[in-house]
Amino acid sequence: MDNEFNAIYITLDGFVELHKYRYLCFVIIFTVYFVIICCNSIIVFLIRKQQDLHKPMYIFIAALLINSSLYSTNIYPKLLVDFLFEKETITYSHCFIQAFTYYILAGSEFLLLAAMAYDRYVSICKPLQYLTIMRKTTVFVFLVSAWLVPSLEMAVTAVLYANVKLCNLTLKGIFCNSSIYALQCVDSAALSIYGVFMLMNIALFPMIFIIYTYTRILIICYRSCKTVRKQAVQTCLPHLLVLINFSCFVTYDVAVVRLESSFAKTARLIMTLQMILYPPLFNSVIYGLKVNKIANHLKKLLFKSH
Repeated sequence: MDNEFNAIYITLDGFVELHKYRYLCFVIIFTVYFVIICCNSIIVFLIRKQQDLHKPMYIFIAALLINSSLYSTNIYPKLLVDFLFEKETITYSHCFIQAFTYYILAGSEFLLLAAMAYDRYVSICKPLQYLTIMRKTTVFVFLVSAWLVPSLEMAVTAVLYANVKLCNLTLKGIFCNSSIYALQCVDSAALSIYGVFMLMNIALFPMIFIIYTYTRILIICYRSCKTVRKQAVQTCLPHLLVLINFSCFVTYDVAVVRLESSFAKTARLIMTLQMILYPPLFNSVIYGLKVNKIANHLKKLLFKSH
């Protein structure tokens, strides 16, 4: 049964004229992947090395950048193989693992952003209680939960997928994501209902919580002096930009399954490439440039290297 499961090959039908531009695409994707890993690694290294960055906010940033690197590593190596060898197939077992890893990391991103929003809320709205609330134990629980909760929820999905039969072996995409639902012979009510529950639990609810915390922060800032408002903007703006960026592409990921026939192949390819390029690259750029302490340490590191 396992051999049969592994032997099923899925055709990735999201590429457009791959034979003409495969070397160009390989160079671009390899360069982007290299830049993502390098940028994220440098900032994580700085946070690990510098004592003044050993605070909850920076620890959450490091976790988010590690998550971004894992997100890219789940997708880019397979893309590089496809571009270099024109290999537009993947075994169903590998497709299954890639899709589930993709959603575990996407869920972790939302939960980490929710943890960061809570950290900023406590810091700005309850500054005298910050050290009491945001202890090492609290940070550890948030970090573990951010990866454990999506993993457990996806494990339930794996059980529900155990008896799914495939009638379609062509995937309209360049990697495996929610499009694998289209491979089923019959739509599963249990999978659909649980999918909605999981989407609400690891995306919608954290989003509502983030909006609530930032609304409270804005109210407090409006009532405070100019210095407090400026400090709040400096620390909260990068998180909001990352949230908006990631949320837009997750919305596209959900919508494309429902409106699959409405998207031209080229448009779908362009949107998919943006979805896997911008979030992980954007995170390191935003936190590297917009968070003052990290930006200052980056400048020192660059000047020291020269």
